[in-house]
Amino acid sequence: MRSTFRGGIHPLARAHEGKPLSSEAEIRAISPKIVVIPVGMHLGAPSTPCVKKGERVLMGQLIATPNGFLGVPVHSSVSGTVIGVDPAQQLKGHPEPCIAIENDGLDESVPFAPLGTVESVGPDAIIEAIKNAGVVGMGGAAFPTAVKLMIPEGKKADIVIINGAECEPYLTCDHRLMIEEPERIVSGLRLLMKAARVDRGVIAVESNKPGCAVTLKKAARDYPQIEVRVLPTKYPQGGEKQLINVITGRQIPQKKLPIDVGALVFNVQTTAAVADAVLLGKPLYERITTVTGAVNQPQNLRVRVGTLFSEAIEAAGGYRGEPKKLIAGGPMTGFCCRDDMVSITKAGGGILVYDERMARVAEEGACIRCGKCVCACPIGLSPYQIKFDVDKKNWDLAEKHNAMDCIACGACSYSCPAGRYLTAACKIAKEMISAKNKR
Repeated sequence: MRSTFRGGIHPLARAHEGKPLSSEAEIRAISPKIVVIPVGMHLGAPSTPCVKKGERVLMGQLIATPNGFLGVPVHSSVSGTVIGVDPAQQLKGHPEPCIAIENDGLDESVPFAPLGTVESVGPDAIIEAIKNAGVVGMGGAAFPTAVKLMIPEGKKADIVIINGAECEPYLTCDHRLMIEEPERIVSGLRLLMKAARVDRGVIAVESNKPGCAVTLKKAARDYPQIEVRVLPTKYPQGGEKQLINVITGRQIPQKKLPIDVGALVFNVQTTAAVADAVLLGKPLYERITTVTGAVNQPQNLRVRVGTLFSEAIEAAGGYRGEPKKLIAGGPMTGFCCRDDMVSITKAGGGILVYDERMARVAEEGACIRCGKCVCACPIGLSPYQIKFDVDKKNWDLAEKHNAMDCIACGACSYSCPAGRYLTAACKIAKEMISAKNKR
């Protein structure tokens, strides 16, 4: 087995890595005054609202029906009254359809229908329960989990890998889940293995989380088919391609998927949500989110989907000083927000607040051809060359230089001594190449 993957960086060596701010903060549940739930918070066509303004809904009630193969149902995360079914500004460049619900604080829920035990439920029933619960990838991709388990004809998985690396700086929500609720993760893994008809499962944890490895090994001690693997701390360890390469030694070919090398990868929170969907009959309407950075009390909060950033930040003691930048996610792969009135979605793992010192950005310099971005890229690209292509708007050349393979991890920009906007250039290249190919 490989001990590590090609490229990558070590943000732990820098003082601003940030995990100690919230790593000891136990999970705390909050109940928001209102929720604004986007109906398009997954990879696929937005769902269609099936409730109207003024209607009372219950927690766990279906409020938007799925559309298309990648469609996902959306459920209410509170009980209360629908106060709007209108577009609202979220993280995208334009307002998107959302359902706003005023929380009555009663937490009255629809009846849940558990399917039984891990041993008693069948593979097809597991996939159907995951689909009906609206479970998606909660590590950031938001890909429908049920679709990932629908393995194409002629392909077969032989390993299920649970991603507990949480290599993104500052974020500790997965860390706390593995410490406090490891049984949910192990049960979810057993269900995923059964649904995929796989006999081997691996939970991957980075070496900077020794407590997580201990709790997970204890929870999995009765299941010899499950292994807890401790990996060297390195970013981006949590990337699917990197994780599969380290665990199995297999490399995913260009334009191929993990199933093409016989592997399936799921985030730890997704895995826990699978256990809830099957064993409790509970839809996915809440998650654990880290609120950290320039806040008074960095926290790991169990939040309802649709909770506004402003309420989550208030629950973390409010802003510490004057906020200068607000990021949805972590510093490497997150998205800047225009204000704190956006919603936490199923894939929303973090809220990071920057003060003036943290938000300071160096002026972009000229490329000095040092090659550090090439060494850092875990995919083996030449980010400096793609940046030249983007500056010249030569999308054909950027495609030839494999810009579409970029996973936008940010390792190239982080390692560049000239402060070049390399990751941003790769994102632009991918958008323009996709648009060109569609035309």
